[in-house]
Amino acid sequence: MLQFFKVNDPFRLVGLAVYLLIFTTLYLVWNSTPLTSLQLTWMVLGERLGEGFFLYQDIIDDSGPLSAGFFTMVDFLFGRSQLAYELIGRVFILFQIIYWNTILIKYRVFDENTYLPAIIMAALFHFSFDMLSLNPAMLGSTFLILALGQLFSQTVLQKETSESTLLIGIYGGLAAGFHPSYLLFLPYMIITGIAISGFSFRQLMLSLVGYVLPILFIIVFYYWNDGLQEAIDIWPMILVSEKISYQSVWSWLILASFPIILSMVGYFLSAVLKGSTINQQKQRQLIILWLIFAAAEFFFIKKQAAFQLIIFIPGLTYMITQYFLYLKRGLISNLSFYLLIFGLPIGAWWFWQTKVDNPKYFVSEQINPALNGKEIMILGPDISDYQNSKLGGPFLNYSLSKVYLNQDRDLPEKARLYQMLQNQEPQVIIDQEGQFEAILNDFPELSRHYVLDKKGVFVLK
Repeated sequence: MLQFFKVNDPFRLVGLAVYLLIFTTLYLVWNSTPLTSLQLTWMVLGERLGEGFFLYQDIIDDSGPLSAGFFTMVDFLFGRSQLAYELIGRVFILFQIIYWNTILIKYRVFDENTYLPAIIMAALFHFSFDMLSLNPAMLGSTFLILALGQLFSQTVLQKETSESTLLIGIYGGLAAGFHPSYLLFLPYMIITGIAISGFSFRQLMLSLVGYVLPILFIIVFYYWNDGLQEAIDIWPMILVSEKISYQSVWSWLILASFPIILSMVGYFLSAVLKGSTINQQKQRQLIILWLIFAAAEFFFIKKQAAFQLIIFIPGLTYMITQYFLYLKRGLISNLSFYLLIFGLPIGAWWFWQTKVDNPKYFVSEQINPALNGKEIMILGPDISDYQNSKLGGPFLNYSLSKVYLNQDRDLPEKARLYQMLQNQEPQVIIDQEGQFEAILNDFPELSRHYVLDKKGVFVLK
């Protein structure tokens, strides 16, 4: 199988498709993973936005505006379908794999053209179940890979290419619009553009203009819909909101130890024992800086879950491919290959199945049937009751909502909060940590609309 993918033949993509199909069937049919709280949040958000409400203006959540728009489109087409999220995620994965392998061949990154990166990348996506499903990091990373491909083109072209430098910026700006933590890759684009790709001042400015364009369109959208001030108020709060750890770093290291070892050996083989062209040295530098900035991103993300690791996959794919290309010992390379391609997906599936009872990450199947079909608002970390209910109020992301509710307000800001609650009027409010009680103390007028049904549950009169 190792030799099968080493050959430079596009027909090898059929083998890749079969590989993905087999593991998709095993993951989704044989023993599917329960719904996660983040998946439920994205489904609820898409559903609410489809009803005519606006992110930040009417709904407090930290999702990127472009991701929120994409979730709205998915809800319009498929409703709250976990299967749709899983299958759409596989489509994006297939696109990223084919594109990245094409880039590595097109710009002669390795001494021989091969489809090994495709199958290695597919295996790495099976590191965790939530890396396979549609998520904001996947959407954003798709455009970052497109930007990286344009940076690679700059390492081999000896002339100034305005189209390529503009696309680098546009793709980077779109990635940030889908996943705001990818704003960190703006300095990556500047540093690599100047130091490695040799950008002239004109090229740098063109790339920065391209980066600003998608963000400018987002700003214009909110301004056009009278929500720009609300968006400006919410964005800084995201930085100071509570960080939620759904999975420990140690659990990641347990699973990632083998791919990391392969990548380190691959880097050693290529950088120390194997000669490289000037272009290949530049490409290696791009990848090393990519991995450094990807690691730095985890100081800023607020939802620590394995799907955030997607950003590492192109770099690890590049280095692990070098391991299999330059290690000449057949038995060791073949054993390593099968452990990676089959051992990682199977081991990861078994590992995460032992943790499906994590109440912080997976929604509970025990929900209140009395809430079925009602518009509710949950002020608390457990959002399981949204499974058979709709969002009826402005507060979706609880950690961000706490920052929003606990800030000092002047009279206009108090009026704004009261108007948000008054306009949406959820039928039931589940107050898990006493936040709504505090709101009632600040706004006694709301007491005329809501009555305490039982502890922590308020019902619209």
